[in-house]
This record gives sequence, C-alpha cells and structure tokens, in this order.
Amino acid sequence: MRSSTNNSSNSKVKLTGRKIIFLAACVLFSASLVLAMGMALRPRAKVFIKKLKNNHYQLIVDNKPYLIKGVCYNPITIGTNHEYDWWSDPAKPWMIDGKLMKEMGINTIRLYQSHENKQEVHQVIRDLYNNYGIRTILGHWLGFWEYPCPFYGDKKFQERIKKDVLEMVNEYKDEPGLLLWILGNENNYSCLGRVNPWTGDEVDKETDPAKKKDIRLRIYYSYINDISKEIHKIDQNHPVALGNGELAGLDSANKYCQDVDLVACIIYRGKTFGNLFRSLKVTFDKPVMMAEFGADCYDAKLRKEDQNMQAYFLEFQWRQIYENIANNLKGSGNCIGGTMFEWTDEWWKHNQDSEESWKVHDTESNWSNGSYYFDIDVEGNKNMNEEWFGIVAISEKLESGLNQRIPRKAYYVVREFWKNPSIASVKKKNKK
Repeated sequence: MRSSTNNSSNSKVKLTGRKIIFLAACVLFSASLVLAMGMALRPRAKVFIKKLKNNHYQLIVDNKPYLIKGVCYNPITIGTNHEYDWWSDPAKPWMIDGKLMKEMGINTIRLYQSHENKQEVHQVIRDLYNNYGIRTILGHWLGFWEYPCPFYGDKKFQERIKKDVLEMVNEYKDEPGLLLWILGNENNYSCLGRVNPWTGDEVDKETDPAKKKDIRLRIYYSYINDISKEIHKIDQNHPVALGNGELAGLDSANKYCQDVDLVACIIYRGKTFGNLFRSLKVTFDKPVMMAEFGADCYDAKLRKEDQNMQAYFLEFQWRQIYENIANNLKGSGNCIGGTMFEWTDEWWKHNQDSEESWKVHDTESNWSNGSYYFDIDVEGNKNMNEEWFGIVAISEKLESGLNQRIPRKAYYVVREFWKNPSIASVKKKNKK
C-alpha cells in the first residue's frame, strides 16, 4: 500500500493540484486578512462627539450614546491636605469609593491632574474601569497654580507645560477606561485679572486695560488650541475639553480655540444654570459638560449641616442637565453630562496653613454666592463652606484603613433621579 501510493503518478498529479488550490486559497485569505487588518488599523475614535442632524450633540463611547454621570474625585483623608498621596495609599480608597459610586450610578470620575507615579495612575484607571465600569477623565492644571503666577505669555513656560501635557497623553491614551482630556480648570480667570494674573511683553506694551485683557485671552486660548491640535495628532480616540470658569472669555475662544472638542464648564449658579446652554450655543457652539458644579451641605445661617438643602440643589441641577441633552425638545441639546463637586468632604480647605485645622471639620464660610439663597443672609454674606461639598461625608472612625464613608441624602436623591429622570420631552422624542 505504501509503495503503491508513493509511486502512483496520478496521485502525484492530484496532490500537486491540491497544493496549488490550497496555496491559492491561502493567498486569497492572506490578502483578505491584510485588508481587514488594514481597515482595523485605521484611526477610529472609540470616544467622540457626534453632531446630530438637529444640531444637537452626543458623546459616543464604543458606538453608543454616553451621558456623563460623574463626580470630581480627590479623596483627602482627615488630618492631611492636598499633599496627601492617595494614589499610593495601600488601603486603595478608589476601590472603596468605586463600589459606592457604582451603587449610586456614577459612571465617570474627574481627576484634575495625574500623578508623578505613572504606574499608580494606570492602576487607578484600570481598577475603577475593570471592577466597576467607571471611566476616568484626566485633566491638567496647565501650570495655573505655579508661583508667582502662570506665564502664559512666555514661550519657555508654554513649551514646558505643553511637553508635560503631551507626555501625559502619550502615557495614558491607550487605557480602555480613559474617557477624555480636560485642559485647565478656571485658568481663563487669570486673563481677566481675577486669579493668578499674568503679563508679558505684548501685554505690557498696551496701555488700554480692555485691550490688555483681549490680548491675554487671545494668547491663552491660542495656546490651548495649539495643545489641542498636538493632542489630536497622537490620540484620535479621546476628545479634548477646554476647562473654563463660567462662560467668561468664550467669545475669544470662538475666535482662537476651535480645535477643542467641547467645553468643560465650572459653574456655581445655585439650583439653575440659567441661560448657560442657550448662551453657549450662540457664543461658542461646542458641546458642554458641567465639569464642576454642586452645593455645600452646611447652612451658614443656622450653623448646622443641612443635607436637604444640598440634595435640593443637586436634583435641580441634574434636572437641567437632562433637559439640555440631545433630543430633548425643551433644551438646547448641547449638554453631554457633568461631574459633581465633589465625592467626599475635604477637611483641610478652610485654613490650609494650619495642620491642626486639617483635623477639624470647620464651619466658617470661605466665600459668598447669592445663588445659594438659603443661607446668604449672614455676616459678610459668606455662605459657601468649602469643606462641606461632599455628597459623601467622611468620619474620623476608620473602616478598612480609611475614614468611614457616609453617603448623604444627595447621594440617594441623585441616584433615584438617574433611575427615573422623568423628563417628559426626552421620553417623547425617543419614542419617535
């Protein structure tokens, strides 16, 4: 049998024919595979902004609409200040908090700045995403808090900060749990002379105060635009947001900063955002996320904690967000969600220079805001308590090596609202 098979000329011919057919099939398969791989390797955004036919905006994640239901995250323990390295804490506060967040319905956290230990940043992003499905927004202060001030008019300063931002993007752009980037926070106020004012040769040459402001805004927003373009070159998978205090300066951003994908607005207007969404549509037609908003839960007038007041404001704020998301006939359709300020209280903020004060939950108000009208009628109208913005309180009692987390009423009220937003126009539109 063996010799017969080996010596058969017909068998050899048939075998050779099969080889030819097989090789041809392999070539065709390989060509198809190469084509498919080539298509797969083309830049294809996993997270992007979609403009709908009705000129509304949606954030799309993995081909599905994504509403940011988020919180600003900075879990400072009692007795420490902003220098506390929570990233390295062996108790892993983000794991304890992540569980509570998921139970509430939070799908996103906002981090203002990454950490110098890159591996720890990777770990936090992965832990939250892999265990709880929570995505991370990474931001950069853009040197805003450097002493004596940020020198946005100085090219060396600009290049140093830009280099740092691009290194951050290169480092974390491939993390599956990353959502988007935010450049700055309220840095636009430095152009208006409110916080950390700066100058430069071009500004100094101008004598007109109004023109000085315009020059600073042009320099700053052009700089943000430049960074945004550089980010898009190395990361096509995540949108870039302009962190902006209120709507101040956005008429200049409309001229000089068109390469950002959205506005991350920091705003404290009490229970209503007023005409913000409509104004933004006219001034700077970009989608907006409410990157920082909320309410403290301390009544400066009655001098006691008031969880009802905080919950009341937050529910109304979320109601306005939902009214202005895509396909809601009532609103502007340019809101993609928000990140509340903030997850936990920070006991160090009232007196930042006193270590003893970090161990005390101070009740003295830091600033005034008439939009939070419940307790504005106090001495100096100082009714905003910086240490009491957490939707989760922290206790001196330790649990799993951390200050015990105690969800406030706002935690439950917002959770229930998210489960049943009861926005009639959204439901009606979605049925069509």
